[in-house]
Amino acid sequence: MSIGKHLRMRNIIDPGSGTSLMFAFSHGTSVPTVLNGIEHPTEQLRAARAGGADCIFLTPGLLQTLSPVIAESRELGIVAKITATATRGERRNQESVIASVESCAELGVDGVVALLPFAPENEPEMIAFAGHLGEQCRRMGLPFIAEAEFPNAYYEGDEDYATSWGLPYLRRSARLSVELGADIVKSNWPGSAEWFSEIVDCVPVPVVVAGGSRVSDLDLLERVLDARNAGAAGTSVGRNIFQHENPAGITRALRAVLRKECTPDEAVARHLTSLSELSPAAAN
Repeated sequence: MSIGKHLRMRNIIDPGSGTSLMFAFSHGTSVPTVLNGIEHPTEQLRAARAGGADCIFLTPGLLQTLSPVIAESRELGIVAKITATATRGERRNQESVIASVESCAELGVDGVVALLPFAPENEPEMIAFAGHLGEQCRRMGLPFIAEAEFPNAYYEGDEDYATSWGLPYLRRSARLSVELGADIVKSNWPGSAEWFSEIVDCVPVPVVVAGGSRVSDLDLLERVLDARNAGAAGTSVGRNIFQHENPAGITRALRAVLRKECTPDEAVARHLTSLSELSPAAAN
């Protein structure tokens, strides 16, 4: 890994604890509707920063819109999301490239992230794209985070990928992403710590667990702890933060559990008993 990657990785993974709490705020590119909670990006960014997130995923367009807010503090690492999901075409699981690695480097980001659904409809194109992305990130010294997950239809559609593809797909996607140049792999929770450890064990880079669909606070925190105990370096959470009535509070709770400062029950009691930091959507 180059010196540039090493330096920027410190803004993504906390060097003291070796953990990373990633705020995935790029859902405007990945689902066919505007999800509740993403309407107020300035407030969400500030809440995540106040809660102690290590980095946030933003598209280059939104990153430029939010640049004055981002410039308020460099306590929050910035990762550029450079793919978007085409949801209305006849072919499913199609990812479009929305920015080059070079243009992201010019924006001053700490890394790039791309969704890589290695599906039957797009596998050759995804492999070629990921390999090219890995090469460009090496040249520019930018860490490459691969969302080696089930396709977006896992959340939005009617196909049960967790059953039909399951753990073998997640393991293979994680390993393939690393072979193509990924520095960090994001994977779905496969259902148990034992299964998640199989994903961690098959790659030589940090693995973070996806936050997934909206669940109860305690379920989310227990899953993050289970993943951490199974070898996860962190978690990447989107809707369980930006759709929460207290985004800063759940971020603090996630950080505390991830760094093993308290149990999930203690994190709920310490950080989620006050609703003084409501999101604008919840407050209205």
